[in-house]
Amino acid sequence: MAKDKSWLRLIIDLVEALFNSSRSRSGGRTWHQHVVPYKEGWAVRREGNKRITSKHRKQSTAIRKAKSLAKKYKADVIIHRADGTIRDRINFD
Repeated sequence: MAKDKSWLRLIIDLVEALFNSSRSRSGGRTWHQHVVPYKEGWAVRREGNKRITSKHRKQSTAIRKAKSLAKKYKADVIIHRADGTIRDRINFD
């Protein structure tokens, strides 16, 4: 099980590195919000941050939180599947 989590972590870090290099804005930091699998539920995490912004039991709740933050900062919401791959991206520019 721990090995699976390390692969998931590696995939998420790789995807974030790709987004950071291709979509960087002034200062190199963005307000893009990622909805990611977290323990037994889901979490919202700002792109580039190690720590999560909020944790939720349901993905739909995490998506609502991420959307409200992304709208406020004119950023994107990147929704991940349980395996860490990207399911959808919503732009609020």
